[in-house]
Amino acid sequence: MADASTASSSTSSFVSALILNGVIFLIFIFLFLIFRGRFTRLYQPKTFVDIIPEDQRTQPLPTGKLEWLKFLLTCPDAYVLRQAGLDGFFFLRYLKMAVFICCVGIIFLFPILLPVNATGGAGQTGFDQLAFSNIKNKNRYFAHVFLMWFYFAFILFVFYREFMYFISVRQAVLTSPYYWNRVSFRTVLFQTVPDSFLNERVLLNLFPEAKNVWINRSVKDLEDSVQERDKLALKLEAAEVKLLKTALKNKRKAEKKGTDSAPLDGASIDQYVPEKKRPHHKLKPVIGKKVDTINYAREKLAELNPKIKDLQDDSLSSKRLNSCFIEFSTPEAAYDAYQLLAHHSPLHMAPRHFGVRPQDIIWANLRLFWWERVIKGYASTAFLIALVIFWSIPVAAVGAISNITYLTDKVHFLRFILNLPKPLFGLVTALLPTVLLALLMMMLPKILRLAARISGVPSTAMVELHVQNSYFSFQVVHVFLITTISSAAASVVTQIISEPSSAMSLLANNLPKASNFFIAYILLQGLSGAGGLALQIVALIISQILPRILDSTPRKMFNRFINFSAPAWGTTFPVYTNLLVICLTYSIISPLIILFGAVCFGLLYLVYLYNFLYVYRSPMDITGLNFPRALWQTFTGLYLSEVCLIGLFAVGKNWACIVLTAIMLAFTAFYQVTLQKAICPLLEVLPKSVEMERAHAAGVDRSSPTGASNTTPTLTEKSLGNNDVEAGEKYENERLKAKYSKPIFRFLRPDIYASYLEMKNTMVPDWAAPNYTVDDERGAYHNPAITSEAPFLWIPRDQYGWSTTEVESTASVIGISDEGSYFDDKGKIVREGMPPGYEPPKYL
Repeated sequence: MADASTASSSTSSFVSALILNGVIFLIFIFLFLIFRGRFTRLYQPKTFVDIIPEDQRTQPLPTGKLEWLKFLLTCPDAYVLRQAGLDGFFFLRYLKMAVFICCVGIIFLFPILLPVNATGGAGQTGFDQLAFSNIKNKNRYFAHVFLMWFYFAFILFVFYREFMYFISVRQAVLTSPYYWNRVSFRTVLFQTVPDSFLNERVLLNLFPEAKNVWINRSVKDLEDSVQERDKLALKLEAAEVKLLKTALKNKRKAEKKGTDSAPLDGASIDQYVPEKKRPHHKLKPVIGKKVDTINYAREKLAELNPKIKDLQDDSLSSKRLNSCFIEFSTPEAAYDAYQLLAHHSPLHMAPRHFGVRPQDIIWANLRLFWWERVIKGYASTAFLIALVIFWSIPVAAVGAISNITYLTDKVHFLRFILNLPKPLFGLVTALLPTVLLALLMMMLPKILRLAARISGVPSTAMVELHVQNSYFSFQVVHVFLITTISSAAASVVTQIISEPSSAMSLLANNLPKASNFFIAYILLQGLSGAGGLALQIVALIISQILPRILDSTPRKMFNRFINFSAPAWGTTFPVYTNLLVICLTYSIISPLIILFGAVCFGLLYLVYLYNFLYVYRSPMDITGLNFPRALWQTFTGLYLSEVCLIGLFAVGKNWACIVLTAIMLAFTAFYQVTLQKAICPLLEVLPKSVEMERAHAAGVDRSSPTGASNTTPTLTEKSLGNNDVEAGEKYENERLKAKYSKPIFRFLRPDIYASYLEMKNTMVPDWAAPNYTVDDERGAYHNPAITSEAPFLWIPRDQYGWSTTEVESTASVIGISDEGSYFDDKGKIVREGMPPGYEPPKYL
């Protein structure tokens, strides 16, 4: 029996964490329901913001008390896919899968494991009584082993089913006009191209179906000049607005004092803004020469504009880099070229990348030689390994706090914690470490994205995939493993000091107690985290305060207006993947955790579903590839659970259970390797059969869903002449659906009910093709500096004609207008429209 002074604090920690996080969640949701109708730009922009095309807007939520929740829960998948895109749809799919796995675990594990653990006789108290650590009789371990076998086998099948569903939906979406007609889906990036191949004629001979070739060139001087011009132009725009604001402010002051003697019409702005009050800046920080911003910018722009024009005209004679983009006549030809071994030398004309969008390109990484890429890759990996080691120190300290009561026997100055009131004591042991851990992990994303760029990846989408791997590693190692080990070690540190030889058995026996920390962590993510995501408290504060401080020009006001929230996939997915890994790891050892996991993932799913339908509008498109990566990473939870169980059985000396668990561990590894060999090729390119079915799809009516009752009789084998591949596929699919018509088969046969043909007919029948001009296509893969035009400046109109004078003075060096914005009677800027010449981004 545990001593009272060192008894587990699991119950008090749980109660404190539940009450605090529950109250925060309720407050956040209450405020969200109040503010949702008041601040529509923040909480419903995809419904009411006119910048979004009418056919892409989300329909308003029902206004009843519970109708809106019913609408969210019953949204058709096709509707969610259209509004959230592939990336958002499969992120929601992952959360839904996590809820499903946890709920099945509750139904399957709780009726057996909880009674077995509760009556285990080891004398544990609180939540520890329901965990593996309360088992005294080693023969009871067989319940854990066999339930682990069946539960994990079910999870492995769910992974297979999700892969099948993902592949079919993704293939159906990628073959829709929305993707198929994009320039990027006909274009392949080749890197490490040898000098002898850096010739358009040679490349066109190598790839006869090539349509356009863009050989990347070194235009560093042009890029620097364009960057300087754009920065200077926006500085000039801000200075012009500041000058007008100052003039209006001084005029109002003079009018109030009765000292304004200037005529109402024709008064010069200089009468209200003396020379020393005009906008100024220093050419260099602190020591630089102070200049008049408007006059200096006009003079400098007059020099830069012709220089940039000459550099742009001469760009085709610039030094050629060792990479190129090749557009093909069709996506099929591009896929063939992507899979082709183009050069006889190792690492030449490779790596190849398909579907890289122009707006995602990291141009600085297109010049790398193969040896540079290798060195940068290894250097980035070495840096991340060092960072993992360094980061373990503060994370281990956080983990120790969660079981700090066990340290008080030897670290006497910490004993004051035992005298704290129970609610405060629970906060220190439950909430404090979880908050500290969350803050530590918030510091990593920028570092990891920088490391990804240094490694040489050529696009921001690939940066996110790179970060997803590295951030997940940090989540597992630091949020989970080190915290688990340090928490278990903290709970028995005094016993280890007294008897070092018993360290391994003590740690193994106390490992289940670390689940108490993660229950608190899951409550933090599922309650406070979900509530915070719904309320968007940071965005709410920013939207009400920062615009008054930072939005000093019409352009800044417009940019904030069109800047939609969106998750960063590289750091969003791993957080919830790690949460599911934690739930799976402890599902057998401390099954109560999956109950909180189900609640956590359920709330997160609802909040993210709302945000993807009404708030998020991500400019990034990774075509859903974060999802399979997250599924592969979720296998980690199964492996960790199996390894932990082997260790626990070894301490309990039940060798039969060790062998049975080792068999399951080997089967899990075999299953994953086999599944990867089958699935991974389908994630890289579209198979020929899909391309062929798409080619035969012309004239097929997709408006009505296929059904065995009315389709099978009409599609006989006799009617399948003329090599009608799609009709044959449809016939076979309907035959199998008629054969396997029971509801259980919808789950067990994803090859039938989640086939490519099924998804094509039900998920994406009406996605429109992108619209762009021939010039857009021809200039798609030029370095942006080559085609860049000077910003068109935008200043607000005033009632005294000063803005007109400034427009006339500046227009000789750069485009400028005072249309679409004005100063009101109080001198505040009012934006009426869009910046002059504004065009929405095009999806190339």
